[in-house]
Amino acid sequence: MSDLRKTDFTQRFIFDNSDTRGELVSLDHSYAEVLAKHAYPEPVQQLLGELMAAAALLVSTLKFDGLMSLQARSEGAVPLLMIEITSEHEIRGLARFDADQITPDATLSDLMPNGVLALTIDPTIGKRYQGIVDLGGNDLSACFTNYFVMSHQVPTRFWLAADGKRARGMLLQQLPAEVIKDEVDRAESWNRLNALGDTLKVEELLGLDNETILHRLFHEDVVRLFDKDGIEFKCSCSRERSGNALSSLGHDDALTLVKEHGGHIEIDCQFCNERYLFDAADVDQLFAGAGVETPSGTHH
Repeated sequence: MSDLRKTDFTQRFIFDNSDTRGELVSLDHSYAEVLAKHAYPEPVQQLLGELMAAAALLVSTLKFDGLMSLQARSEGAVPLLMIEITSEHEIRGLARFDADQITPDATLSDLMPNGVLALTIDPTIGKRYQGIVDLGGNDLSACFTNYFVMSHQVPTRFWLAADGKRARGMLLQQLPAEVIKDEVDRAESWNRLNALGDTLKVEELLGLDNETILHRLFHEDVVRLFDKDGIEFKCSCSRERSGNALSSLGHDDALTLVKEHGGHIEIDCQFCNERYLFDAADVDQLFAGAGVETPSGTHH
């Protein structure tokens, strides 16, 4: 595990006396990388961190190879929150916002009224999957819990928190009946663990290590904590991808665009603010099949 991934990771745990698994996530460096790209107001920083934590919990829960994206959209002060994470646990994110409409104590419903949350999985092999749920809960934790209810998947609970410095989350999920076969006892066990999870305070989730959190909540249960699985910020943008977007315009239109923009086109990555420049020579090089990994000699 790299040095960065030592502070950014998910960690699975399981209850030996109940058909329940769990996951904890801690994000420091990757969260800081996302926030450093734009001047986000504090309420937006919190939402982005919570969505990052949810994405990390989900990528460890929904087994797939490929890319998963979470998009929350609304017509409010925050029209878009977006997180992308790969099955290799590489994460990036962004938000769009209108700072003039955001107050320091704004809640999810204030910032994203009538919003919807879309979860999309683009597997390396196989069909694309998308699920959508309303952003109708009091916070993102409730929204993700509702998503699993609406999608008729196994019972799952989320606890998410972020404060502009650290993003954390916890998930509980019911497993197939093996330890507890009786349905009444099974439901009672699940409800008890959820009730204990609900006693976790935001400051505890943000400030305590995983071992302490699990002991604080579930000291009467037999809980096994597994090894950490690292996460890191990484943007998938590249000069080659920007060139591919440019090539979709066609040679003549691309050259016209270069001329209209004073001799070169700037393609900016919205996630990491990386800027790629293309001039007429680059366009000719691109459409001649020579690629764009190396800028033309006309750049200075």
